[in-house]
Amino acid sequence: MPATSKAQQMAAGAALSAKRGETKKSELKGASKEMYESMSEKQLEEFAETKRKGLPRKKH
Repeated sequence: MPATSKAQQMAAGAALSAKRGETKKSELKGASKEMYESMSEKQLEEFAETKRKGLPRKKH
């Protein structure tokens, strides 16, 4: 399932980075922290690889 906004795509990227051990879990905030705890690495990859072109900044 692709991300529906740029903010969601960026949060997924941050959570994925923490899942892989590239960044610390303690550095996550808000949506990225929730995504880290509730989603698998595969799900995070699908959200993070979404192209940002044409996506709204935030979902309304």
